[in-house]
Amino acid sequence: MFKSLKEKFTFWFKKKEPLEESLKEKKPKKPAKSKIPKPKSSLSHLPKKEISLPKETPLPKKEPETEKSVEKRGFFAKLVSKLSTSTLTQEQFDSIFPELEMTLLENNVALQVVDKIHSELSKDLIGIEIKKSKVEETILNSLKETISNILIEPPNLLEQIKKKLSGPFTIIFVGINGSGKTTTIAKFAYLLKQNKISCVLAAADTFRAASIEQLKIHAQKLSLPIIAHQYGADPASVAFDAKKYAEAHNIQVVLIDTAGRMYTKTNLIKEMEKIVRISSPDLKLFVGESITGNDVVEQAKTFNEAISIDGIILSKADVDEKAGAILSVSQVTNKPIYFLGTGQNYSDLQPFTKSSVLKNLGLEN
Repeated sequence: MFKSLKEKFTFWFKKKEPLEESLKEKKPKKPAKSKIPKPKSSLSHLPKKEISLPKETPLPKKEPETEKSVEKRGFFAKLVSKLSTSTLTQEQFDSIFPELEMTLLENNVALQVVDKIHSELSKDLIGIEIKKSKVEETILNSLKETISNILIEPPNLLEQIKKKLSGPFTIIFVGINGSGKTTTIAKFAYLLKQNKISCVLAAADTFRAASIEQLKIHAQKLSLPIIAHQYGADPASVAFDAKKYAEAHNIQVVLIDTAGRMYTKTNLIKEMEKIVRISSPDLKLFVGESITGNDVVEQAKTFNEAISIDGIILSKADVDEKAGAILSVSQVTNKPIYFLGTGQNYSDLQPFTKSSVLKNLGLEN
């Protein structure tokens, strides 16, 4: 997670040697003087020839600093080289930012978020006095604050559940096919069980082959009740029956699995709207794969427009080297990320925090 983006940031943040040191060239060694053999006595009668020694090679002149001379010295060294005064100008900032912009785009950060970072950094940096020795520290602090403001930290979900006074706390999980909804539900059910919060599973995915059996296996492993109908049944009725079961058995939470819906299919989105209307969930969570980058951002955006999601869970975050989705999805939907899926075990569901993101990017200790 974050590997690619962190490596690029690390390259930028790495302190470079002063320009003068980097431009120093080793003084060429003086050529060895030719040794003239002494004439032998038998040749002493011959006239002596004058032998000229090779002239010493002059030292090369230092070239003035150019763009090429600092090309390999990193983001901050380039910025320092452009600072003609102690105040950063708009022109100086705009000439350097494209390098950061390209890195963010290459790591699947949405263009909308890149523009946001550009805007916030401009406000923080342009027109203020910066000592050349403090350029790296100043920009790092500004970048850290900008990314922190982009990310939305969720409320404590376990506390939300405990505070509900009447009826079961109902959570519906939505997303496209193969996004990891069923496994994520099992992980969350395990988390609830670890915190002594009772729950029931609702197998409302009545379309995908083996989906009900898959959820039943998880329910059996976790020793949890499950409500399931036949394939082809109305998924809204499954959700309704699960809530009734929870009320009758004093169960605190209902977790509703739904069929994967392609976010480009209008009719499938409308079916999901019906499930939401019937089940009246307290929380609607979108589950998407972190590794799909900008595509998962578009998915979340579409589901949010259809049913107004309350939050996001990103699966496969442990194998997401670029981490662009993590930086983008909250900003685009204006919804918090609740959890990150970080493995195949039930315990591999990590609560999302801004601090963990900043640490993984190398912006916080």
